[in-house]
Parts: sequence; structure tokens; C-alpha cells
Amino acid sequence: MSKISSAPVMQSPLHAFGLAAKAKPIDASCGVWANEIALLGYISLRGNPADAAFLSAASKALGTDLPVSPCTLAQSGETVIAWLSPDEWIIFGPRAAHAALLKGLSEALSGIRSQVTGNSGGFTQVMIQGRNAREVLSHCTVYDLDHLSQGRIVGTTFGKTSAYVRRAGDGYCLLFRRSFADYIWLFLERAAQPYGLGIAKLDSGIGAKS
Repeated sequence: MSKISSAPVMQSPLHAFGLAAKAKPIDASCGVWANEIALLGYISLRGNPADAAFLSAASKALGTDLPVSPCTLAQSGETVIAWLSPDEWIIFGPRAAHAALLKGLSEALSGIRSQVTGNSGGFTQVMIQGRNAREVLSHCTVYDLDHLSQGRIVGTTFGKTSAYVRRAGDGYCLLFRRSFADYIWLFLERAAQPYGLGIAKLDSGIGAKS
């Protein structure tokens, strides 16, 4: 009798769509190219930015100043820190660096009023590129994308749910909760139909550099 493995298998929120097998280099055949930036490490951070001890400890552990202006981003190597609200940030980067960053941030903030939570199973991202990327996103959200400059992230509607959107090079990245993943991908597919949707073979990294 063959043995059945009980080892856990890590799957991205959009794994059921088989995107990796469909991916190919971006060319002129489609107006929109998209794919999941899968299996990053995510950390939720909460604290009071008016607390000098919190701000100093968090910034030191992250290797860059914690962004405190609304809707802004900071980046340290391959790690991105995104402002979500006056006392909340989402930190994401390569999965391989997640455990060390989570441990370092928790230790740095020990004894300081704050909350550090690993949340890698709770979020994913989709990169959207191509000559018609802006038009497609405009069908999905009420936010005026002309006001979305590099280095900013905004929370907005996406169909009947919500997502965070930021510029990434000449494209856009959507950040959203795992529970919304199927809905958002199917909504995006439908919005992209008039332009042609290709599944992009993404470069290594997190699609965050601007």
C-alpha cells in the first residue's frame, strides 16, 4: 500500500487558476498582462507613530524610516512597508526573509505598545501591466488613477469589494485579502476581455520598485 503524505503544501490564493502554467513573456499580442505575485511574506504592524520609542524601534528593525504620511510607501531592499491607516502598516517581501524579519521586529518592539502579527496566509498581490492596464483598472475601481503617483498606495473599491492599489514601474499592483482573491481575479478577467488578457511571466522580486 502506498503511503499518503500528510506534509502541508503551500498554495497561493490563486493557485486554482493555474496561472504559472499559462505564463509567458509579455509581448504586443494582448493589451493587458497580469499575474499573481504569489507567496510573499506579510506582516501586520500596529502602533502609535507619535510614540518616539515605537517609531525608532520599528524603523531600526526595518532598515528604513517607517512611513507616517498617509498613503505612502517605504522600501528596504526587497521589503516594502505600506501605510494603511494612522496606526497600521502592512509589510511584505520575500517569503525566505519573513521569519527573520518577524522575529527582529517583534524583539525590537518588545515592551513598547504595539502589535506585530505574521499574516502571510491572509494576503496576495496581482501585477497588472500593458498598454491598456489603466483602462482595465478604471473599469474596476472608482479611484482616479491619474492621481496615483509612484511611491503611493491607496485603498479603494474593486467591484463590490476592496483592494489597495499602487504604481509599480509602468504598471500597477493590487494588494488584497485572500478571501477576495477569486472574486477579484474573475472581475479582472472580465474587465480585460475587450483588450485581451495575457498571463505575464513575472521577473523575480516583488514588483515593488518604482
